[in-house]
Amino acid sequence: MDEVEVVVAHSERTTLRVGDMFLKVDADRARLDAEAEAMAAAPVPTPEVLWRKPSVLAFAALPGTALGRLGEPSPASPAAWARAGAVIRTLHEAPLPDRTGRSADDWAAELDRECGLLLARGILPADLVTRNRRVAEAALRPWEPAFVHGDLQITHVFVDADDEVTGIIDWSEAARGDALFDLATLTLGHEERLNDLLTGYGTDVAPDIVRAWWSMRGLTAYRWLTEHGFDPAAPGCELDVLRAAM
Repeated sequence: MDEVEVVVAHSERTTLRVGDMFLKVDADRARLDAEAEAMAAAPVPTPEVLWRKPSVLAFAALPGTALGRLGEPSPASPAAWARAGAVIRTLHEAPLPDRTGRSADDWAAELDRECGLLLARGILPADLVTRNRRVAEAALRPWEPAFVHGDLQITHVFVDADDEVTGIIDWSEAARGDALFDLATLTLGHEERLNDLLTGYGTDVAPDIVRAWWSMRGLTAYRWLTEHGFDPAAPGCELDVLRAAM
């Protein structure tokens, strides 16, 4: 009998692996439906959806391995990172999905709220929050909407031994948004890989805006991570990313 592996679990959703199949259970049925629709529409490799039921999505495991893990050096080659950049560019140039992501005003409101809570509760030092908030505000500019993954963490992109992208997983946040947010999410904690990624992405990208999204993501996600059983203060993770902006 296959063992059941808990891949990630918190109060909003849980992902289980059973042999070569993943089961994603989401409390928000509409979000799960949106994920399946995004996977079907994305012109890039995605896992095969095996079946869907209310609140559960089953899909096949991808061949290959993830580009890496947050807090650890990426074992993937520069060529693999460049190939990932080319695939992500294909996604960003695809026809826009119906789902609308967060606007610059939405991000500004979230940044204001989270910075206030981080300071009021003493979760992070005031100088760290203040400095990163100034950096993050550079991301709050008009952008041309793109088809974005929305949660393009390094563990969500799989490559094989030939440096080809075999698939991208976890499309629950896919929507219209800022393409640079995807690039920043993928390279969070792996700044040294940004040039490799952009080599494959193949268009001018403002590094300062990518850095702004690193600070934005660190500040806006920090409290949620601590409250849902994750450790953003682990080496190489969000706290170190925020410290790097000082």
